[in-house]
Amino acid sequence: MAARYRDARSENFREVDLLDDLGVRLRPGARILDAGCGSGTPGLRRADGGRGVVGLDFSREQLRLARDAAPGAALAQGDVTALPFGDGAFDAVCAFHSVIHVPTDEHPAVLREFARALRSGGWLLFSTGEGAWEGSNPDWLGGGVEMRWSFPGLDATLDALSEAGFAVETRRIVEDELGDDGGAFTFVLARPE
Repeated sequence: MAARYRDARSENFREVDLLDDLGVRLRPGARILDAGCGSGTPGLRRADGGRGVVGLDFSREQLRLARDAAPGAALAQGDVTALPFGDGAFDAVCAFHSVIHVPTDEHPAVLREFARALRSGGWLLFSTGEGAWEGSNPDWLGGGVEMRWSFPGLDATLDALSEAGFAVETRRIVEDELGDDGGAFTFVLARPE
């Protein structure tokens, strides 16, 4: 499934300008965590340009592919509900299409972990679903592997962000590049208060 997902993602995915916008907000040498980096394309590879970027993923196979996509990035296997990094380790955390695969009841813990891992004045950029929905596809991308999604809904996500100590700076709706049902994701840019 890892290679199939990598091949399905466009190198110029619709959210790439959000990464560019985040990049101009960061100082030279900023440390960035790509939480749920997958195969590293295009997010990890794009963030790997001259910054201290770390890719984290639960899947060893995704990390193997990420090594090829972003050879300058540090990689770590781990879970976004319990990040294997110290407090204040990063200037920014990006989580594109990763938190949505974590069970809804664990989303607050993920957001608290992101807040813990960010330095004062840091940035969080992540995607979430608009409406509340949990479900799966038993043959996602025709790979014969089940994929699960878990969206608590935007209002619940914004409440969890606030409870984790974040203030939302911007929100942007982006159509789902891989969806066949016209779905969309909300990308949220937030900072610890």
